[in-house]
Amino acid sequence: MQTALPLAAEEIIIVIRLIASVVIGGMIGFERTFHGRPAGFRTHALVCLASALLMLVTVYQDLWMTHLPLDAIRTDPTRMAQGIMTGIGFLGAGVIFKEGLTVRGLTTAASIWITAAIGILIGIGFYFAAALGTVMVLAILSLFRWIEDKLPSEHYAHLVIGFPRAKAIDETRLRAMIADKGFSVANLSSRLTDRGETFEYRMMIKSRGRNAIDALSQHLRAQPDVTEFRISPTGD
Repeated sequence: MQTALPLAAEEIIIVIRLIASVVIGGMIGFERTFHGRPAGFRTHALVCLASALLMLVTVYQDLWMTHLPLDAIRTDPTRMAQGIMTGIGFLGAGVIFKEGLTVRGLTTAASIWITAAIGILIGIGFYFAAALGTVMVLAILSLFRWIEDKLPSEHYAHLVIGFPRAKAIDETRLRAMIADKGFSVANLSSRLTDRGETFEYRMMIKSRGRNAIDALSQHLRAQPDVTEFRISPTGD
């Protein structure tokens, strides 16, 4: 049987939990801010704080549900946690955006979601799990980034190349030029733009070379018949 603490002691515990939620949420958010993500330091701190505050409502329900006898109260604290995690999905969706065929912001959305989960743990006083979760989140966002860079992987990018209509090269020569720089081509399409004055190729390219995009960019800049080009690497 849990012994009731004096009101002053309860208030100190509440203050500690709320401060801890702001600190931990800020730590996770700082990593996102450092890498230039739209939802950063303040957003994550607010998410963690809000989750902790809402869980305190259920943890200390006996302090505000005073009009009913305690044995008549039949609330389920897990419903609040479910509501928080469902609602945070709308905020996470706000940082995910699509640019062409590229989807960005997934990692930031995931970090917001797990920050809310950590805030729930802090709100109910599960400090060990919250601290361990925070360490693991920071390791995934920072250390795993370094590991990911070291792992062999294929690098994808969207490539757009424009030629004067009369000087556009055919598809065979284009594929050969791009393959010479270590890329393979997929989803190749073409169109006329600028009222028919520019012939434009659009495609998805991939390579296992880390410096292949820079080499291709330098090569295209040196081509006199290329009027414009854009290489957009995909990724979060």
